[in-house]
Amino acid sequence: MRLALVAAVLVGLTAPTVGVHLVQRRLSLIGDGLGHMALLGVAIGLATRSAPVLTALATAVAGALLVELLRHRRSASADVALAVLFYGGIAGGVVVVSRAPAGTPANLDSYLFGALTTTTRGDLVVFAAMAVGVLAVTIGLSRQLFTIAVDEEYAAASGLPVLRLDLLLATVTAGTVVLSMRVLGLLLISALMVLPAACARLVAPSFRSSLGVAALVGVSTSVGGTVVSFHADTPSGATIVLTAIAAFGLLAAGRLVLRRPLPRLRPPGRPAQGAPPAAATPELRLPG
Repeated sequence: MRLALVAAVLVGLTAPTVGVHLVQRRLSLIGDGLGHMALLGVAIGLATRSAPVLTALATAVAGALLVELLRHRRSASADVALAVLFYGGIAGGVVVVSRAPAGTPANLDSYLFGALTTTTRGDLVVFAAMAVGVLAVTIGLSRQLFTIAVDEEYAAASGLPVLRLDLLLATVTAGTVVLSMRVLGLLLISALMVLPAACARLVAPSFRSSLGVAALVGVSTSVGGTVVSFHADTPSGATIVLTAIAAFGLLAAGRLVLRRPLPRLRPPGRPAQGAPPAAATPELRLPG
C-alpha cells in the first residue's frame, strides 16, 4: 500500500501538468488515443515475453510523433488517419494477445483498468525517472509551450522551434500515458490529464498558477482515491477518476453559486494587470 501511494503521488503530479498543455491546445482526448497505441505495445511485450512497459512506451511515442506530424500538415484527412491509428492500436492489441503462444499471460485487465497494488520498487524507480523528465518539460518549458498554444505563427516568427517543441510535448504525453497505465489503466489515464486541468481552469488566474493548481488537485485526488479504494475494496483507477470528477463538480458548483466568470489565463510571467495598452494608431485623414 505504501508503494501504491507513492506511485499515485507521482502520477497525480505529472499527468495534470501535461493535461494543462493539452487542454490549452484543445487536445484533451489525445491521451485516450495514445492509450490505445500503448495497448498494442503491451500486447507485443506479452506475446514476445519482453518488458511490456518498454514496448508500450515505444509504440505510444511512435503514435504521438505521428499524430503531431499529421496535425502540422493540416490535411483534410488527418482526423480520419488518427482515428484509424488509434482504433487500429486497440484492435491490434487484442489480436496480438489472442495469437500469443500458449502459456502467455493474456489478461489485459491490469493494463486497461490499472493494478495499483501490484506496483514494485523497481516500478517506482522507473516512475520517478520518467516523472522528473515530464516535469522538466511541462514546467521548465511552460512559457514556450504556452506561446505556441496561443499563436503558432507568432511563436515561429519569434524564433521558437515550433515543430520540435510540439514533438517533445507529444513524446512527454506518450511517456505519461505509459507511466500511468499501472495506476489508472490505459482506458482511464486521459481523465487524470483533463479533469485536474479543468479544475485549475475554474480557479487559476494565470497559466503558471494553473500548473500548480492542477498538480495539487491531481495529487489530492490520486491519494484520496487510492485510500478510498483500499477501504471500500473498489478498483483503484476508477475510484481515482470518480474522485477527480467529484472535485471538478464541487469547484464548478461553487463558481456557479458565486456567479464568478472564468479567469482569463495569461502567459507565464505576465503581471496580473496585463501589459499597458498600446498607443492609439493616428487616424488617417484625407486632404481637405
